[in-house]
Amino acid sequence: QVQLVESGGGLVQPGGSLRLSCAASGIIFSVNTMGWYRQAPGKERELVAIITIGGSTNYADFVKGRFTISRDNAKRTVYLQMNSLKPEDTAVYYCYANMNRNSGPASNYWGQGTQITVSS
Repeated sequence: QVQLVESGGGLVQPGGSLRLSCAASGIIFSVNTMGWYRQAPGKERELVAIITIGGSTNYADFVKGRFTISRDNAKRTVYLQMNSLKPEDTAVYYCYANMNRNSGPASNYWGQGTQITVSS
């Protein structure tokens, strides 16, 4: 069974930092684009950042200059370094990966979500 397992969430004060990790496990042929989305209460899920297998990145405007996405292809892991956190960053953060389980078409997979709360 293919899974995305997240870690690193929690409570942080405004201006603080957190690092999220997400590892893909199971029988996987290839891990393509990986990324992070978030969903705040009463709002739709929104893109935070994505990274391709080649390392190209794309960020939402509201995190540019504060968050950095990276990946370790050998470990099938994606990271999100979050600095200068603001209360409006409070949300459940979801890991995303587009993966092939075999040589057929790729599918989208999601992690279980991890809560980030930014509050004093």
